[in-house]
Amino acid sequence: MTTATVSPQFQVVIPKKIRKDFNLLPGQKIQVLGYKGRIEFIPLRNPREMRGMLKGIETSVPRDNDRL
Repeated sequence: MTTATVSPQFQVVIPKKIRKDFNLLPGQKIQVLGYKGRIEFIPLRNPREMRGMLKGIETSVPRDNDRL
């Protein structure tokens, strides 16, 4: 488990392994959410970077006859 410490100025340094795993860059924006008693950091991505991320996803979903 990787840990970080909150500084007196309430700053947190994201550990190197996490930065590398998520390809985080200096100055990159990150969304911060409080969710079910925990803090989540979500990297904001340019929509062009996300192109093709769902390639190969299963799209055959059973549908109701009135929804075809």
